[in-house]
Amino acid sequence: MKYDSTFAKAYTGLAMVYWDKHISKEYFTKNFMDSVRILINFALSFDNQLSEAYTLRGRYYSEIGKPEQAIEEFDKAIKLNPNDWIAYKGKGDFYFANNFVNSINYLQKAVSINRGRELPSLLGDIAYVYLSAGFPDKSKQCYQDKLKLDGDSLAYYAGLQNDELWVGNFNKSIEYGEKGYVIDSTNDLILLNLGHNYAFLGQFKESLKYYKKWLERLKAQGEINLNNMYRIGYAYWQCGYKEEAEYCFNEQVEYCNRSIELKRWYGNIANYDLAAVSAFKGERDKAYKNLRIFDQRLSKALWIPQIMLIRTDPFFDSIRNEPEFKQIVKDVEIKNQAEHERVRKWLEKQGML
Repeated sequence: MKYDSTFAKAYTGLAMVYWDKHISKEYFTKNFMDSVRILINFALSFDNQLSEAYTLRGRYYSEIGKPEQAIEEFDKAIKLNPNDWIAYKGKGDFYFANNFVNSINYLQKAVSINRGRELPSLLGDIAYVYLSAGFPDKSKQCYQDKLKLDGDSLAYYAGLQNDELWVGNFNKSIEYGEKGYVIDSTNDLILLNLGHNYAFLGQFKESLKYYKKWLERLKAQGEINLNNMYRIGYAYWQCGYKEEAEYCFNEQVEYCNRSIELKRWYGNIANYDLAAVSAFKGERDKAYKNLRIFDQRLSKALWIPQIMLIRTDPFFDSIRNEPEFKQIVKDVEIKNQAEHERVRKWLEKQGML
């Protein structure tokens, strides 16, 4: 830019760097990622054929809760450059929230285009979609294919640990997590999921040990995590640390309410977490209000983690046997099964099952 102030790709590059550096810091600000939008618009004012600029603007619109504009931007990028794998990945990530077929389809297109160093990461993305759609064997195959490409045993164990956790195989998940922990005792996903596993098994002191390590890592990196604070609060509560627990619960409620208010991506599922905290605190009316919103909003693409949680989540023990709660669980399961069948039929049609 020192030599050419109209070099459009330089502005797009600056926008990408800004995104990676500031997304967590600005997540709850009203002017979230405005600098990215300005830089992208500046780039396009010099070169309106720059596909990567439209792709990043698609990600921007997705994050601020403008889905129609997001898809429009991704499609512009693909029209300009049919080999823009990042645009296909952007669409795949976008559809993860509401359409597993589209999510898998676009991520597979990204895989078919990219044969470089990003390919293993893309396989990991698809693996999680398969898990969420209820195809754990397909997910494991993706992780195996990823391992063959990058030889990254740590990522392999972390992926399998995550899969086993969210289908309720807690001991098996711990087994994979411990293998990963031996390789790298600071891995964020390994630490968090070990905390989850031990909590679900009722071993709260062990759970809290890993949760604390994970929180230290998060703080050191200047990151926020939107939907795990209340689970850490539960571990604190069970270990007798009521003040720390209340702090975590309050943080969770704040994250949820702000995300909903600002129409951030997490706001799409935040009502479940609000309901969980309310039920635990005995605020029955608030719990049901948020559960109804959760049930109505997620008409499709109910992830395997949510299914496992709503069936067994200790946060709802106080209302678990009530007719309305049972009906909500039934509704969630029916929707999940319908989406699973839709994905299965599509996979069969594509010759992928």
